[in-house]
Parts: sequence; C-alpha cells; structure tokens
Amino acid sequence: MLSPLRRFLALLFVAFAAVTAGPVLAKPAPLRVLYLDQSVGWKHAPVARPEGGGLALSEIAMKAIGQESGAFTAEVTQDAREITPERLATVDVLVFYTTGALPISPEAWAAVQTRVKAGKLGFVGIHSATDTGWPYDGPGETYTRFINGKFAGHPWTQGTPIRVETLDPDLALVGMWPVSFDYAEEIYQHSDFDPAKVRVLQTLDFAGTPLKRPYAVPVAWARQIGQGRLFFTNLGHTPSTWDDPRFRQQIVEAVKWTGRRTDGQATPDTLRQFLWQVKALLAYEPAAGRDDKAIIGRLLKMDPKWQTATAQRIADLRTVYPAKPDGDRTPFETAYKAVLADVLARGGAK
Repeated sequence: MLSPLRRFLALLFVAFAAVTAGPVLAKPAPLRVLYLDQSVGWKHAPVARPEGGGLALSEIAMKAIGQESGAFTAEVTQDAREITPERLATVDVLVFYTTGALPISPEAWAAVQTRVKAGKLGFVGIHSATDTGWPYDGPGETYTRFINGKFAGHPWTQGTPIRVETLDPDLALVGMWPVSFDYAEEIYQHSDFDPAKVRVLQTLDFAGTPLKRPYAVPVAWARQIGQGRLFFTNLGHTPSTWDDPRFRQQIVEAVKWTGRRTDGQATPDTLRQFLWQVKALLAYEPAAGRDDKAIIGRLLKMDPKWQTATAQRIADLRTVYPAKPDGDRTPFETAYKAVLADVLARGGAK
C-alpha cells in the first residue's frame, strides 16, 4: 500500500503529465481533388475512356494515387460544366488534363480565380492543360494568362529522347526526379509565356537532347497567385508515364503544394531563365574550342535590362523557326545569327 507521501507524489506526476502533454494533433483530412480530363479537340490516350464504358487510364491513376498516398481523394469528370461556383466550395484542388475550348461559364472561371487568389483553391495542369483556352473578358485573367502558356507545337513527339534538368532538386515538387535525367516523352513548347510570372522547376537540357532548339523549353513551372498556387508539368502524354513512380509522386506533391499542405515558394527566377535561354542558344550549334562556361559567366554579370531583352530575343526565335524541315529558314537564320553574335561579343568569345 502506498504511503500518503508517495500517493501524493504519484497524483502530482499524473497531473503534471496531463498539463504538459498538450493536445493531440489530428491528422488533416485528405484534400478534395476534382480532376477534369475533357477533350474538346485532340484526345490523348490517357484520357480516352473505353468504348464499353469505364474510366480512362489517367482517371483510374488519379484515384489510385490519391488513395495510395492518403493525400487526397479524387472525383473525375469529363464535363467542364460541372465546375460551378457552388461545386468549387467542395473542392480543394482542381487538376486539368484538357484540350480545346472548355464549356466553362464566365461566372465559374471568375470563381476559380477568386478562390485561387484567396488561397482556397489550388490548380494543377498536366501536359495538354496548356492546349486549352476559351474566350473570356471577365474579371481576372484569361485561362492562357492564368496558366502562363499556350501550346505552340511539339517537336518532341511521343518516344522522343530528351534530357531534363531539375532546377530546384530540394523542392518537394520536383525532388523525386534526378538533377539530370534522360526520358522519352512528348514535350510542348509554348507561346504567351511570361518568365516574370513563374518559377521554372524543370527544363529541357539541350546538351543531352538530340533534337535541339536555340531557345529554352520549360518542362515544369510553379506560380504564386495571391495566396494561391499553381503548378504545371509538361509530362503525362505517354500512357507509360502514368506508371512511373516518380511522376505519380509528383502528382501527389503538386496536389499537396497547391493545396497549401506543404511549404515552398514560387518566386520567379528570371535570371536563371535567362541562363537557360543562353545555354539553349549556345548548345544549338556547339563550337569546338569555345568556352561557353566563361561566356555565360560574363553574361550573368551584365545589365539586367539587357539580360531580360536578350532572353526575350532568344525566346522569340521560336516564332521564326521553320515549322517544317523544308520551310524557309531565312527569317530564322537572320534572327538567330544576330542574337548569337551579340551574345558572343558581350560574352567575350574569342
């Protein structure tokens, strides 16, 4: 039997433990995802539903990825008319794998932007989400300006070997990928891309990509919109990509980040984007004995206004690059040689 003193000390210990233990934090509920994979135009294999009924490959994958990770639950639809202000109140993250002019009402698109800006809704775009758009003159931005890019061709078709550089390997959004890796995937290039609005997280590395272009081609980017977040990845065209554990994990991290469950800033990286524009330009026609590293080092010290203007000159080479192998190369060659000469001269090339 405990003595009065020991009984008192035991009760004192129990009381102290109860006070200092603090509340037990409940595990947050899974995020609620609405996955839209409607095609108004070209239909990609991962979003094609079987003729006999059932879900598309990517729809099955989205549900499974959410269930396996425990990070989110996914509802799927191929009808953008289901996106209404009322429905959005029950959604934490919108995920688009879409094409064409979606039948989204002006009221619904305004509501999407209002909720994103307030930090109440995240947005994830996959592959052809940038091959999407419709007329809109309401408050906020058009869809193209919102996602920050419009499909402008895909020289790198399905199965084309590419090399990707991961620019922020410590960021959860892309940390599942190696810093540099070879892959095979269809990759879009874009018009209407504003480098000052986004942070590019992955880009094509033309030092290891056989099919070269003299301008940078971002593979993934992130954008901060008020209190809200947007993420886009170029990947996802090829059905086998949806079986890649790294891609599936990227979907998880994109949902968590845009759903504000994880940290990580999307500060625009205009200087780094300038660097990769110059790298693409110099890699297009490598020159023996030319010290590209030294040239780039000098250019990174140049006036920021010149850097911004030059990055745009390089990006604009896409608009004059021949669409077909037998197309007229004169406009491109003229613009390309002019910007290359300027870059080499200012970079101190010998």
